Amino acid sequence: MRRVSYMLSEAFRNISRNLVVVLGAVLAVFISLFLTFGSVIFGQIAEVTLEEWSNDVRVIAYLRDDVPDPAALVEAVASWDGVETVVFFSKLQAIDEARRLFANDPSQLRLLEEDPSFIPTSLRVAPSDLEEVERIQAQLQGLPGVDQVRSADDAVKRLISLRTSLQTFSLVLATALGFAAIALIANTIHMAIYARREEIEIMQLVGASRWFVRTPFVIEGVVEGTLGGLFAVGFVVMLYRMALQADLPNLISIDVGSGFLSQWSILIVAFGALVGFIGSALSLTLHRGIKL
Repeated sequence: MRRVSYMLSEAFRNISRNLVVVLGAVLAVFISLFLTFGSVIFGQIAEVTLEEWSNDVRVIAYLRDDVPDPAALVEAVASWDGVETVVFFSKLQAIDEARRLFANDPSQLRLLEEDPSFIPTSLRVAPSDLEEVERIQAQLQGLPGVDQVRSADDAVKRLISLRTSLQTFSLVLATALGFAAIALIANTIHMAIYARREEIEIMQLVGASRWFVRTPFVIEGVVEGTLGGLFAVGFVVMLYRMALQADLPNLISIDVGSGFLSQWSILIVAFGALVGFIGSALSLTLHRGIKL
C-alpha cells in the first residue's frame, strides 16, 4: 500500500512540476476526443432522424388521367425490391387531402373548389430504406401513365451526405490530433524523466526495480489522458443537454438515449486513458538518457 501511495504521489508531483506542458497534452487529448465523441453523437442523431424520416417518407407518382389499370400498376410497383407499401390515392381522396392542407389558406381553397379536376390520382410508395428513394423514383418515372414523381429525395441525400462527410472529417482530424496527443504526452513524460534523472539514478543504485521507477511515469500519462477524456465527455454532454432544451425544428430528433450516451462516455474516457498509457510507454521505451 505504501508503494502505491508513493507511486501516486510521485506521478502527481511530476504533473505539478510541468503544469504548462501537461495542460498542453491534456488539451490535445481533449480536442481529439471531443471531435471523436461529437462526431459519434452527430452520427447517432442523423441515424435517429433518418430512421424517423423513413417511417414518413413517401415517393409520390402522379398519374395521368388515361392510366388504364391503376390496380395493375400498384401490384407491379409493390413487387419491386426496396418497396415497403404502395397505396393508390384516387382523385377524390387527393381532393379531400388538399382541402385539409389548404384549410387555413382561403385563396388556395377557393381555387380548389372552383376547379378540382387539376388534382391528379397518385401512387404513394413507402421505401423500406431511405437509400432506396432515388432508385424507386427513377423506376416510377419510367412507368407508362406516370406524369410526375416527387419525393424528399434531395433532403434525404443532403442529410446522408452531411452525416458521412462530417463523420469522415471528424474521424481524420481526431486521428491526427490523437497522434499529436500521444506525442505531447510522450514529450511530457520525457521532460519529467529528465528533471528527475539524478533521483532515478540513485534509486537504481539502491536496487529499485524497473517497474518501481517506471510506474509513476505511466500513471502520469494515464492521468493526463483520462483528464482529457473527462473534459471531452463533460463538454460534449453539456452541449448535448443544451441542444435538448433548445427549441429545435421537429424535423430533427436529437434524443439519442441515455444508454447510448453513457456507454460512449465510458468508452471515450477509457480511450483517453489508453492514449495516455501509449504516450508514456512510448516515452519510456525511447528514452535514451537513463536506462529504464
